[in-house]
Amino acid sequence: MGAVRNRAVALLPLRVGWWLGQRGEYELAARYLRDLSGVEIGGSAHNRFQVDAINIDRYEEMDTVYKQEERRLSGRALDVDIVAPGDDLPLEDKSVEFVLASHVIEHFPDPIKALLEWERVASRYLFIVVPHRDRTFDSDRELTTPDELIERHEAGFTSDEDRHWSVWSCESFVELCQRIGLKVVETEDPDKKVGNGFAVVIATGNGTPLSTRA
Repeated sequence: MGAVRNRAVALLPLRVGWWLGQRGEYELAARYLRDLSGVEIGGSAHNRFQVDAINIDRYEEMDTVYKQEERRLSGRALDVDIVAPGDDLPLEDKSVEFVLASHVIEHFPDPIKALLEWERVASRYLFIVVPHRDRTFDSDRELTTPDELIERHEAGFTSDEDRHWSVWSCESFVELCQRIGLKVVETEDPDKKVGNGFAVVIATGNGTPLSTRA
């Protein structure tokens, strides 16, 4: 159990980053998501966003190693509103205004499946915070190429193993989004929430870059 817990802790944002991120509203998220309602994939109490979102998690239990770590860092664990795989959501097309995911996309064996599922249900935006390869324990790994991820997706690759399946820089993640037809409207590197990743805003349906709004 100790080894499992230690690995889970390593996969979570750094404690110092969490403390910095909790000091105030995350400005980029506020600019895009304020006054909208949506869902967060795998939300946690120690990495909260001040937005109107229900929490979707694949685990119903509140005693997983992740929930235990939430309590250690913040004194509580975030409730789970809907139990479902993050890449297979029980939601109608364009039924929420945004999908938010922070330090989650790297855990999907097929991140393209997750991205396309989020694009399906979100009518305005995807707001994604991704750990940067060079600012995490993955710094010695090769960047995961779009070609590799497309091959995984076309093969229907799946696995129950919980790990960082993919590693990105901001540029390589944006390239992936462009390759699969997603419209990136803004990036922030490093992100100003935790700081060991980067943020990517993707417009879906009625979403538009802030600079084009009247």
